[in-house]
Amino acid sequence: MADERAESDRPGAVDRALQVMELIGVAGSAGVTELALELGVHKSTVSRILSSLEARGFVEQVPDGRKYRIGLTIVRLAGSTMATLDMTKCGQDTCDAVATQTGETTNLAVLNQSQAINVIEAAGSSSVALQTWVGQASPAYATSSGKVLLAELSETELREKLAGELERFTDATIVDIDELVEEVRTVKRRGWAMAVEELEVGLVAFAAPVRDHTGELVWALSVSGPRYRLDPDDAAKIVATVTTAAADLSRLFGYRAAGSAGA
Repeated sequence: MADERAESDRPGAVDRALQVMELIGVAGSAGVTELALELGVHKSTVSRILSSLEARGFVEQVPDGRKYRIGLTIVRLAGSTMATLDMTKCGQDTCDAVATQTGETTNLAVLNQSQAINVIEAAGSSSVALQTWVGQASPAYATSSGKVLLAELSETELREKLAGELERFTDATIVDIDELVEEVRTVKRRGWAMAVEELEVGLVAFAAPVRDHTGELVWALSVSGPRYRLDPDDAAKIVATVTTAAADLSRLFGYRAAGSAGA
């Protein structure tokens, strides 16, 4: 028992408390036994941590009294953070950084009905065009950003949203709804999308999702450029850049992916 008390008194106890909250946040709710197993500590240690967190409103017991969930204190703190965080500025900063790193045009887009609309943009050093994509709507099914945004929909919602004949823009445009559903499933599974000359001949783009603290998709981050610079057969580097930047921006907004809490 003395050893257990000593364990909770170490400086690492604060880190344990944070780990407990992260694990509960990822799982939705968790009990003393499963938290102790996940952290590799005694159940009594977890119980003391939970008692302290509960007293300050960071966690609360679910109605059955056997598990704990995130408390209102965390909700209030998260709301305060999101209220003061300038998401647009953060998005612009990310686009600027990615455009500088890749040399290609970088955008953040939202879904409006069946259209992907770019809301933030940064031109890369390799860009020679004066055209801006900000405010322009593109058919979601023919763009990398749009595929990421569509991947949040159920199959039923996807088919309803894209009901009717899909317009062909190039020979590579996916116009078969069943093929598109399969493509979107792939995007959802692997966490990023690619569009190779599906909207414009010679245009290649890669995109990844950006989420907020609730896990909801808020933007799709994309990098686009000519095929002679963005080779789809050698996409590993650009995909890593886009997915990492999108994940970093999501974490800035408070998003924690399942399994990211650590032991």
